[in-house]
Amino acid sequence: MSPGSPVGGDGPKVNILLVDDQPGRLLSYQAILQDLGQNLVSAHSGDEALERLMQGEYAVVLLDVSMPGMDGFETAAMIHDHPRFERTPIIFVTGVHITDLDRLKGYKLGAVDYVLIPVAPEILRSKVAVLVELHLKRRELQQLNSTLAQANSQLAEAHSNLQAEKTRELEQLNASLREAIAGLEQANRALHGEISERARIEHQLKEADRHKDEFLAMLAHELRNPLAPIHNAVRLMRLNPMAAAQVEWARDVIERQASHLTRLVDDLLDVSRITRGKINIDVKPVELAAAVARAVETVQPMLVQQKHELHIDMPATPLRLLGDLTRVTQVLGNVLGNAVKYTDTGGRIDLSARLIGREVEIRIRDNGIGIPASLLPTVFDLFSQAGMMEERSRGGLGIGLALVKRLLGLHGGSISVHSAGVGQGTEFTIRLPAALDEPALAQTPAAGFEAAAAVDTSAADPAPRRRILLVDDNHDALESLATLLSLSGHDVRTAADGFLALDAAPAFAPEVAVLDIGMPGLDGYELARRMRAQPWGKSMALIALTGWGQETDRQRSRAAGFDSHWVKPLDIELFTRYLAHLSAESRLDSSSGSERVQIWSAPTARRAT
Repeated sequence: MSPGSPVGGDGPKVNILLVDDQPGRLLSYQAILQDLGQNLVSAHSGDEALERLMQGEYAVVLLDVSMPGMDGFETAAMIHDHPRFERTPIIFVTGVHITDLDRLKGYKLGAVDYVLIPVAPEILRSKVAVLVELHLKRRELQQLNSTLAQANSQLAEAHSNLQAEKTRELEQLNASLREAIAGLEQANRALHGEISERARIEHQLKEADRHKDEFLAMLAHELRNPLAPIHNAVRLMRLNPMAAAQVEWARDVIERQASHLTRLVDDLLDVSRITRGKINIDVKPVELAAAVARAVETVQPMLVQQKHELHIDMPATPLRLLGDLTRVTQVLGNVLGNAVKYTDTGGRIDLSARLIGREVEIRIRDNGIGIPASLLPTVFDLFSQAGMMEERSRGGLGIGLALVKRLLGLHGGSISVHSAGVGQGTEFTIRLPAALDEPALAQTPAAGFEAAAAVDTSAADPAPRRRILLVDDNHDALESLATLLSLSGHDVRTAADGFLALDAAPAFAPEVAVLDIGMPGLDGYELARRMRAQPWGKSMALIALTGWGQETDRQRSRAAGFDSHWVKPLDIELFTRYLAHLSAESRLDSSSGSERVQIWSAPTARRAT
């Protein structure tokens, strides 16, 4: 580079510090040095110069000697006293005559050159350009040295790693050989064990397959049991003439057996929901006496039929536990039902309860057929009845106690069983968390509607006549429900699919539409959406009637525009009450986007199985 030519170009810029107490001279320095293309930083005093130096790196300092306060020599001394700036080159600028002693003093303080005022632009520019170039070369050299040092370090590390890797590979090879030898010996020993384990697993698979076949056969048997009397009762009702007492008897048979079928299906669904983690419980303080009373009510007909004596021993002080009242009732009802079923006619069943620590303990004991010791470990297993001939003869799917154990597990409770043997009776011990620190209980609502959907049934007004459109692809279900609603005084029209419903609805202008969900072609969800999109369908009450009852199914119904979600089989009495209390005031305008009526549910209290 020739003196006076620009420095930097496209490369990185460096900082040049210009220090002078006279603004005019600072401007002249900037005008002279701007062609270098570097960052020119100005300072008006020695203190300001030191402050600027602390904020960055500088290639050269152009320093006025004669400044008030801290002069150039003092500033230079303080600059080079700092380890970070001891190599920063300084060019003194002076307008007075200096002696050789003055120059010597300046050089000792770190000056590399002097420039006299008036400043010759080319001389100043060339001097600064040389120092900037040296600074850039020095920085480049430092970077090269750093890169070289890093490369040397990496090379040394790579060499070390290579040696270590070779040593490690050799050690691993030796270890692998030793492991291979040991593995062969172990494989020889394990081979016989593996053969035995495979034989055991094959036996278990065969047993599981046998249990599955037995359970399916038993399920078919249990489903045929209630279907047979229903079929007979229907045939009897076809006879003409038929006495009123016979009609009443046939109707009672059909109702009892349909309820039994519903309980079988509900137990299967409950086990499936618990297994998949799809069941929720509402834990709150529960009066044990209320749960026991409900459970006894569910088994009362069986107790009377079997002529059993039921003795209940409860403390005088009310016991409270933490649980879901409906599910606790189901647990107690299932265990009581189990005791009733496996106790011969005229037996005795004892139910006692007490508080032990922070748990409520409930014991249910019978003097029935007992349980062999070999079967006690499998009492709470699913489908354990499949291999028990005695239990098969008494009916049931063998899932009641498995369901009890899983429900108690959701409550943080437990159940155990004890029997001295065949003919010695059985005792079940249930433990549930006690509600020791909970506030007093409010009156427990009776089973039936959900609390949010409960209505006042005390009014004496007659049930209003409704225009109801029923849509279902199942002909028998459609016609039977239409007949029941017609007999209740409602104006009913039917449609066997969604397209027929859309054709019939505009002229009929129904107040209520009851839609099956699982229909071919146009399902209930899409039919509901299309109805809601029509002017005649905006204020109409839409009711979903389906075999699907999970929370996700209810959410889909809400999203499709349904006002209520009912699960088959339909409780016609509950549904009639719902229709009676369904009014224009109970629905909101469809434009609001809110639900028009509450979501109603069938009663959740169930009998034991």
